[in-house]
Amino acid sequence: MVTGGKSLQKVHKLICGNCTPFKTKYFIMIFASIHFVLAHLPNFNSISGISLVAAVIYSTIAWAASVHKGIQEDVDYGYKSPDPPTTVFSFFSALGDVAFAYAGHNVVLEIQATIPSSPEKPSKKPMWKGVVVAYIVVGLC
Repeated sequence: MVTGGKSLQKVHKLICGNCTPFKTKYFIMIFASIHFVLAHLPNFNSISGISLVAAVIYSTIAWAASVHKGIQEDVDYGYKSPDPPTTVFSFFSALGDVAFAYAGHNVVLEIQATIPSSPEKPSKKPMWKGVVVAYIVVGLC
């Protein structure tokens, strides 16, 4: 909610730079109100387009802000580790953080509940393949 509210605030500032600034809490309330409405939609299929638009908007905001700010002169963009083993362990630690933060396992259970399953053709096998592919993609990201 906070990230969404701050993103709305950044969009407002970019679109209307000389308008009266609002406090962050108002943007968070606007974002929460939108989420409240979306939470009452009947299923995931009805919000798939909204999710795509939100992902594109978040990515565009992050990309545009980074390009606008540019390379900072007083920032070191190199590795902070003094030796290769520390770099490798830091990489795996970061990968673990990403995998831990990934909340897709809740969505997987929702999807699995909608797949038809019978003793002759259980849904476990295609779901397992989907979960493995999803976590490989998350790991690569």
